[in-house]
Amino acid sequence: MQVILLQRIGRLGQMGDVVNVKNGYARNFLLPQKKALRATDENKKVFEGRRAQLEADNLSHKKEAEAVAAKLEGKSFVIIRAAGDTGQLYGSVSTRDIAAAISEGGFTVDRNQIVLDKPVKSLGLTPARVQLHPEVVSTVSLNIARSQDEADKQSRGENVAVVKGEALELETFDPDSAFEEGHAATSSEDSN
Repeated sequence: MQVILLQRIGRLGQMGDVVNVKNGYARNFLLPQKKALRATDENKKVFEGRRAQLEADNLSHKKEAEAVAAKLEGKSFVIIRAAGDTGQLYGSVSTRDIAAAISEGGFTVDRNQIVLDKPVKSLGLTPARVQLHPEVVSTVSLNIARSQDEADKQSRGENVAVVKGEALELETFDPDSAFEEGHAATSSEDSN
């Protein structure tokens, strides 16, 4: 299906581009989200009439997003989760959890704006990207810990996922100490 993009979409194109996309992607995402129009002659005329307004709106949204991104860039947010001794989480941290933590920090972020490269399934410091606008991306740090004390330790650079070293003392077999004194094992020479 051919569509006219109403905003920049990563890996597809810029505003005003006519691109071919799969029917389901257009029907289920682009058209309902008002990110594109079907590429008919009538819609092309409508788009050209609204182009200046769309570009002005895009520019104002981009400026707002850049202002928020400047405040958000490099911030660290603590997420408390249950985990095992080795640091593996019981479950994973989702985009909804990250959006909630950022919102508690005083920023308005939707879970659809969070971009994770891989699932977060262990304790530690993890970067996450927040896409505030199609052209504005900010990076934040997630401090995933079992408690606030562990989060403080991790922020100082300590690794809390390491199991505390328990020294294993191996006992060596000493045959002389296995028998009581006076009842030592007799050799074959003694028995004759």
